[in-house]
Amino acid sequence: MKTYIPSAPAIERKWYVVDATDMTLGRLASEVAKVLRGKNKPIYTPFLDTGDYVIVLNAGKVKVTGKKLDQKVYFSHSEYPGNAKYATLREMLEKRPVKAVEHAIRGMLPGGPLGRQMFTKLYVYEGSEHEHAAQKPEKLEF
Repeated sequence: MKTYIPSAPAIERKWYVVDATDMTLGRLASEVAKVLRGKNKPIYTPFLDTGDYVIVLNAGKVKVTGKKLDQKVYFSHSEYPGNAKYATLREMLEKRPVKAVEHAIRGMLPGGPLGRQMFTKLYVYEGSEHEHAAQKPEKLEF
């Protein structure tokens, strides 16, 4: 018996929309990462991108537990000496909530070219409106 390996044309990609209002950030990120990787499909293959497209709405309304709002720190550096920037999760959710949600989801995808390819199928919006109505996305519940 041979192992079935799906070819690129055989992979059907669906569009899903997720409302992040009052969802815990880490739990949301892990469920979205599963769909982006394709782990919810029977044809899942670790070395292929078999995942679906995901639209996340209301990124600024996610919750976190404990003291993460003040203790979780994001680091960025422009490669210029002395230009390190630090921001707490509270600051990120106030100024750039889309980036905070994307950062959480990206961390749960594989590293390397395959993870970058999977990440391109993610669309995060701060509000409840999106421009992908033509793709007829299905609502995804966790």
